[in-house]
Amino acid sequence: MTFAERFHLNFIKDARWHYLTDGLVVTLEITFFAVLLGIAIGIIIAGIRSTHDKLFDDTKSKMGRFLLKFFNLLANIYLTVIRGTPVVVQLMIAYYIIFATSNNKVLVAVLAFGINSGAYVAEIVRSGIMSVEAGQTEAGRSLGFNYVQTMFYIVLPQAFKNILPALANEFIVLLKETSVCGYVALQDLTRGGDIIRGRTYDAFFPLLAIAGIYLIMVVVFTKLVDILERRLRKSER
Repeated sequence: MTFAERFHLNFIKDARWHYLTDGLVVTLEITFFAVLLGIAIGIIIAGIRSTHDKLFDDTKSKMGRFLLKFFNLLANIYLTVIRGTPVVVQLMIAYYIIFATSNNKVLVAVLAFGINSGAYVAEIVRSGIMSVEAGQTEAGRSLGFNYVQTMFYIVLPQAFKNILPALANEFIVLLKETSVCGYVALQDLTRGGDIIRGRTYDAFFPLLAIAGIYLIMVVVFTKLVDILERRLRKSER
């Protein structure tokens, strides 16, 4: 069978290329919403841990110290469990145990990947917050801002510039991690290629197409991050 005939068999015949395009849509949908969820969780967990590190020693109230210690303990348990177990296992636990009665596989995948990503985003954000000089916090308080306002308007914007490369890398990792969605029979991009391979008994073209699509997405996303970094550097001048 010639190269052209194999290409026709894998992608043109029976419109099998639809498996890739439909799977790509699912992959992007899961990644987009999981990123949003991961950022939200990450900021909350990072805020809890950094607040504990910054305020615990100076807090005189017993109740305040108890709450800081309690929420910091919960955050540490979350980080330990999520970072200590494989994402594919978390996905299967979410689908087959926690949300076993749900028929919305995309929603389950978004929750599983978002919760997983949140643990890594939390540590990235926390490192960014802790890298901002303490004088910035003191300057905010001297302007009349409370702790939350100081974090939101002064500390987090500076931290974001510092952590942007690490944050972008985490999102790229998340995009590629969604390739394990086939374990819960979700037809993402990788699963679409597997379906083609199972019907044509030809692994070369489907797998090469999947790798190429992922590579293009990563290159495009990396380029967008580079553009954003340059604009942020220009805004500092």
